[in-house]
Amino acid sequence: FVGDARRPYAPRPAPPGGLEAAPLLRPGQSGQATSFTQIEHVDTQAPANAQPALIYIDGRAVDMQRYEFPGFVDPSRLRFETLEPVDKSTLHHPSRGCLNEIYATAICGNDLTSSVLYTIGVTATMSGQLAPICLFLVGLVLYLFKSVYGEAGTAIPLNGGAYNLLLNTTSKSIASLAACLTILSYIATAVVSATECVTYASNLCPWIDVYWGTIILLFIFCVLSILGITESAVVAVGIFIVHMGSMVFLIFVAGVYTLQNPSIFAENLRSPLKYDWPLSILFGFCVAMLGVTGFETSANYIEEQQKGVFPKTLFNSWLVVFILNPILSVVCMGVLSLPTLEAHHRDVLAKTAYDAGGKYFGLWISADAALVLAGSVLTAFVGVTGLVRRLALDRLLPQVLLAENRFRRTNHLIPITFFILCVILFMALGGRVRSLASVYTLSFLGVMTLFALGNMILKYKRGRIRRSIRATWPTCFAALAAVLVALVGNVVMAPGNLIYFLVYFALVAGVTLIMFERIRILKYFLYFVSQGPQHLQDRFAGVTQMAMDKIRSQKVVFFAKNDNLEVLNKAVSYVQQNELTKWLKVCYVYRDLNDPMIRAIAENLRVIDRCFPKVTTLLVNPQRPVPRVTLCKDPFAALENVEH
Repeated sequence: FVGDARRPYAPRPAPPGGLEAAPLLRPGQSGQATSFTQIEHVDTQAPANAQPALIYIDGRAVDMQRYEFPGFVDPSRLRFETLEPVDKSTLHHPSRGCLNEIYATAICGNDLTSSVLYTIGVTATMSGQLAPICLFLVGLVLYLFKSVYGEAGTAIPLNGGAYNLLLNTTSKSIASLAACLTILSYIATAVVSATECVTYASNLCPWIDVYWGTIILLFIFCVLSILGITESAVVAVGIFIVHMGSMVFLIFVAGVYTLQNPSIFAENLRSPLKYDWPLSILFGFCVAMLGVTGFETSANYIEEQQKGVFPKTLFNSWLVVFILNPILSVVCMGVLSLPTLEAHHRDVLAKTAYDAGGKYFGLWISADAALVLAGSVLTAFVGVTGLVRRLALDRLLPQVLLAENRFRRTNHLIPITFFILCVILFMALGGRVRSLASVYTLSFLGVMTLFALGNMILKYKRGRIRRSIRATWPTCFAALAAVLVALVGNVVMAPGNLIYFLVYFALVAGVTLIMFERIRILKYFLYFVSQGPQHLQDRFAGVTQMAMDKIRSQKVVFFAKNDNLEVLNKAVSYVQQNELTKWLKVCYVYRDLNDPMIRAIAENLRVIDRCFPKVTTLLVNPQRPVPRVTLCKDPFAALENVEH
């Protein structure tokens, strides 16, 4: 309903065709309206800046969302209240589209490049002198995923990463699995990286306590995330530039040392392998995939990136890994023997810098390691904020998380909640985060697997969506095969890690399951309350029923391009199978009021309404040139009678 109190009521005849098409009042008649449908067709017109009006009857607001029958009333007694117009500037979130190529690359690049700190040593432990080949193969796999992520991100440029992709190609329940894996990956990233960062810092400054230092570091980045993504990006750029400069200088110093002492590198090449060379490459490749964690993060804040930046971010991230990791592996083997690499696999770069450039250079690289690990914590906060915001919008998480503070207009409850979860997990583990490191690996590989599968489904089911990047089918199959090999290989090498992963995953998935089944849970609770004493029924029954009604009254909007009955049927089926609500708004934007598609969609919705009696369908017809919207309570009424 949109109304203008300044315009008097003028009855208008409607075309024949049944009760819903009956005229409000016969010519010359001054009686009363006889049905809610008739009152709905009151001829009103809103000013250009008006919002949908509230209707009061006998001093009581009619709840339009529940189809209340207002009673028999003279239409002249209808009173319209015009709401204040919405400020258009508030519709555009300040963080949307604010990140340029440098900012976007730095945020995910810190997490990506921090992985090299422990990947080189672990890869050398498994594959010996073949470690550079394993890291090179990982770079090739990441090149395949560059196209896979690019196609999905340009086709559906929304936050959420693998969750967003699977949501648009499969069901909401399957997409929620990807969301749980991603959240688990971010929790592990934040806790493990913060602990390693403070550990490096404590080696430089022995007075730093690792336990409380980790909590303080997590709190600092929580506050920074509340300030906004722009401020976080500035810090990320500073960390990224310092780290890249340090790595380039380390390569130069270690390269010079290798040329002056070629015997170390030659001795490493002659060392025997632990396994046959195919197995050495296979095991080395499996653990080296840990060196590209963070590549998936860019897809979780794609809405904050400027137009066209996302593909560039993917290319920059791939280029850094493809060039940096194999070269660093080579120069480390030119400075350290393989037994030394294995002994110092957690701080191999700092040890390399110490032997090649002296004590102070080693301290510099240790400080740089602490800095980039801190940047990895920041990446986790940025990525999880974008993902959780999307999950809350899709009602997979409590919508209270979408609350914005009035100072920075950021969703402050998301980083605060994430900080609390990380601290609780860190305290529960007593500061010993080794089990989380294995969870980190399996979660990342699981997300990559689901993303490759989701992109293949996207190509098959929604191939007509426009996208600037297209990955070929061989590319998708090769990327999927490579990440599956890495996933299975890590499980085979350390079967015990799978237990830790399943435990942590069950905890995260439990929250999502509760949100999925909250209507069923409330029904069970209402049943048990009804079996109890009367005072419990009086106290809880009404509140529980109101909570269920509120959940069910939320609406899903579907934008229709035409009257394709098959597509409309799929939309309603999706809502019925994946949403707790039973309300669907079908929106068709028209240019001309005489557009025959309006009537055609309404007729098809009549069929849909008969096929899905439990789903309530609303028809929304906004006119493209004029920002006025008409909500039709009964989309099957004669539309020639409705003023747009």
